[in-house]
Amino acid sequence: MSVSRRSLSVLAGVAMVATLATSAALAQEDAKPKIGFLPGVEDPFYHVLESGVQAAGKDLGVEIVVSPYPATWGATAQTPYLDALVARGDLDYIITAPVSSTEMVAPLQAASEAGITIVGVDTYLGDGDYVNGPVTFPLTYIGTDNYQGGYTVGTAMAEALGGQGKVYIQNTNPDVSSVSDRSKGFRAAIAENAGMEVVDEQFSLDNEATATQQTAAVLEKYPDLAGIFGVNVFSAGGAGTAVKNANLQGAVQVAAYDATKDAINFLRDGTVSMVLAQKPYDMGYLATAFSVADHSGVTSVPKHVTTGFDILTLDNVDDPEHSRFIYQ
Repeated sequence: MSVSRRSLSVLAGVAMVATLATSAALAQEDAKPKIGFLPGVEDPFYHVLESGVQAAGKDLGVEIVVSPYPATWGATAQTPYLDALVARGDLDYIITAPVSSTEMVAPLQAASEAGITIVGVDTYLGDGDYVNGPVTFPLTYIGTDNYQGGYTVGTAMAEALGGQGKVYIQNTNPDVSSVSDRSKGFRAAIAENAGMEVVDEQFSLDNEATATQQTAAVLEKYPDLAGIFGVNVFSAGGAGTAVKNANLQGAVQVAAYDATKDAINFLRDGTVSMVLAQKPYDMGYLATAFSVADHSGVTSVPKHVTTGFDILTLDNVDDPEHSRFIYQ
């Protein structure tokens, strides 16, 4: 995919801040921050994101404290782990993916008021505008432009289907910024084709078995279904399994968001036609570098950084320039 001038300028700014963070950390060996990492849920995406956090911590010489991974998605699952990190009393920053754009505002605001700087990755609070929006206390938000990701998937699916057919969105949770934006972007792309229709959107609550059951029911209800968009690891996995169980590989276009090993296996066997790979390692690394920079007095940390994505297909999945984005 081509890189715009705007993307290049963002990357240049990111590189500058990361360099400042490194220099400042080396100059202040006795005043390094301690950084906590709180993931959204147990899944490969967050493990890759953690690896970026850990790598930056090692490179910058700062201690990283990793919370246990919540077994399920939701504020009731994530908040106790957040409270445990705050209760330690020794953290300067917490890097986290809020599991709800609304329900996690109060718990994270309390952590901020306790003196811990919140650094957002993957998902955001409020509307994501940490300058003029309803929530401004986080240091920054680092993540994919999920609307553009969804739009890209929708455009590619429409092209593959010749601008004709019924499609289905297998989603996860209705109050999560990332997947909500993906759905909106996908719908916008599909709406540009008069011969296409989104016939349903369901929420499987990050449960792959539920996603499989929901997708199977949709396939039965709409025997002429042409395409499915699985918006994350669990939704795409469930959608792929349902299509494979129905022996509809190739007859139904399936697009998977998140380049897990399972998604790539589905791509190779023809169940999935395309996989969108986010860059969670970059999110984690930059979040740590920005935390160190902020702690060292850098005042130009950007409030919003997008880390880009890559599209994997059978034509490029073995090309190192693309396969490096598979979640290992």
